[in-house]
Amino acid sequence: MATSQTTIAQSAAGLAIRPVQPTIGAEIEGVDLSKPLTDDLRNEIRAAVLTYKVVFFRDQSLDDASQAAFAGNFGPLYTHPTTRHDAANEAVHAIAAKYDREFEKKLGRKLKAGDAYHTDTSWRLVPTWGAVLRDVHLPEVGGDTIWVDANLAYETLSDDLKERLDGKYVTHNFSDSLELAGHEYPIVSHKVVRTHRETGQKILWVNFQQQPQILGIELSESRELLDEVLRQYKRPDVQARFSWRPGTVAFWDNRAAVHYAVRNYGDFPRELHRILISDEPLWTDL
Repeated sequence: MATSQTTIAQSAAGLAIRPVQPTIGAEIEGVDLSKPLTDDLRNEIRAAVLTYKVVFFRDQSLDDASQAAFAGNFGPLYTHPTTRHDAANEAVHAIAAKYDREFEKKLGRKLKAGDAYHTDTSWRLVPTWGAVLRDVHLPEVGGDTIWVDANLAYETLSDDLKERLDGKYVTHNFSDSLELAGHEYPIVSHKVVRTHRETGQKILWVNFQQQPQILGIELSESRELLDEVLRQYKRPDVQARFSWRPGTVAFWDNRAAVHYAVRNYGDFPRELHRILISDEPLWTDL
């Protein structure tokens, strides 16, 4: 389990890093993300993402192009096949209430809410490793995002549950949405408990937006175990809940955390723009 870190750290490159929770989340000051990063700044930001799993930058002034330029410091950008936007950069994906409503109409059902803790592109054999999200249009209040420390969620399981979950695989089924976007991809499964290849931490990793089913056991046992995973994700002590305001950017390690968007802003046309960063296809990580 990670140790508590509660003091503001001053990095060699001049960054001020303030944890928002003991093991997950930190606010970073001292950098203008609209400008090119030095190698030292890039390396320190990446190290902070690995340590805190999600980091936040306030008072930034980015557009789609500068957001993409910042994300591109950390790997090739990934264009999601269901992207719906008017931006010039095809890697920019609009997370917007109006697009959700259009998509629900095509899908013929409501997008799942309430228990929709998830990670991005887990339906791929090699999911994206990172994500950069910025605000575009925010409600006056509401619309927070919750990130879960998936390592702490695993470490605080009982020994019995650890034993039952270790070595099991769970499905990540995004086929309905992909088919509507004209994209074909086989249904994949990943280990419920993955080992992060850079930090070595064990990660409890299930996507509740993608019809999860644990393989090799009865459906009733699968549902029971998934309920236990969801119960872990919902624990406040493994979460960082973050409130957006204009000029905010979040950057997280998609392999180490799951997240949940709080939809408590009614019909307000909230909009965020997301860019995903591809990972290397290292088969030892599957």
